[in-house]
Amino acid sequence: MTAGTAQNVPTAAAPDRRARLARPSRAGTRLLRLHAVSRRVPAAVAAIAACAIGLRIALLGHWDTYGALQLPLVFDAGCAAAITITTASPIGEPERVTGRWLPFLRLATVLALTAIAAVALAVAGTGAHLAGGNLDVLRNLAGMTGIGLLCAAALGGGLAWVGPTGYMVVGAYALYTQWHHPALTTPWIWPARPPHDLGAGLCAALVFAIGMAVITVRGARDPAGESN
Repeated sequence: MTAGTAQNVPTAAAPDRRARLARPSRAGTRLLRLHAVSRRVPAAVAAIAACAIGLRIALLGHWDTYGALQLPLVFDAGCAAAITITTASPIGEPERVTGRWLPFLRLATVLALTAIAAVALAVAGTGAHLAGGNLDVLRNLAGMTGIGLLCAAALGGGLAWVGPTGYMVVGAYALYTQWHHPALTTPWIWPARPPHDLGAGLCAALVFAIGMAVITVRGARDPAGESN
């Protein structure tokens, strides 16, 4: 090997080294994209956008106090349902056994969609009279998303919407009792509590954290004999 040849070795090896370093990055991006598509994340984002647009249009109307408090709750529930349905696996148990990165992908997907929903609803309420404000919307969204995640772990991702929808009915009734006593004041029914109520905020945050932990570790329940 001549001196000139030896000098050319590092130069020739440098592109190969860069290519090897770039492969994990490309593989990770492809994995994220495939996971998002398999979980119908684009459809969930579209549903969240539709809820935000619906909220914005609804806020153009004139509502009494009772209706104004119920209105954001409906769209919070819609966003929470869209987020939690993405926990359904298209493959089922084989994916759970072989997917080393699956827990991290579950966590990232739910956190990203929850953040997107929070921002979208906050933007929808900007410049309008949003009863309870953005803090109330964020609390209700997080809490109902947590309920949906727990429902997905218990019933399956395809039925995860049952949790947020059912809780929306409970929350709407609790708001109704504020005008028709006896009022429901427990912090576990946080939509009926004031936006800055610490107990209600802690309850919603706790439910969201538990739901995130369960769905990250375990994933949505796969019905016996089926692959979602």
